[in-house]
Amino acid sequence: MAGMEGSFILGRSATARRAYHADDVQRYVDMTGDHNPIHVDAAYAAHTMFGRPIVPGPLVLTLITTLFANELPGPGCIYLSHDIRFVRPVFIGDEVVATVTISEVMPKGHLILDTVCANSDGLVVIEGHARVKVLDLRGGPDAGARHRTG
Repeated sequence: MAGMEGSFILGRSATARRAYHADDVQRYVDMTGDHNPIHVDAAYAAHTMFGRPIVPGPLVLTLITTLFANELPGPGCIYLSHDIRFVRPVFIGDEVVATVTISEVMPKGHLILDTVCANSDGLVVIEGHARVKVLDLRGGPDAGARHRTG
């Protein structure tokens, strides 16, 4: 893994955006079994503190994990942990902008990334800090780790 640490710079960031629609939520709840009526039943949601259906937080979080896999750090990374706070609801139809920023480069390919999702008004909906491991895919000691389990 020698030299890997030099390829990641503190403060480097990546951003992605996505709007969440009712059909996205329905596919998510069908796939996961999370049929909480706050997500799919407008009549039920109307009587809650939100007044309307909200997008499941873990579904919104996948915008961050998609950035990990595709942008920063990119293919071959392993998502190890994430300390997150769900700050505000995301409503059906909202567009969310996710940003991940390298806040610490550690030995053995570990990175700490600040993670933020904001709605189209610029208000934070999710914030946290994640730890990922970047595998050495050039044939070093961790080569092939992506195929191991456990």
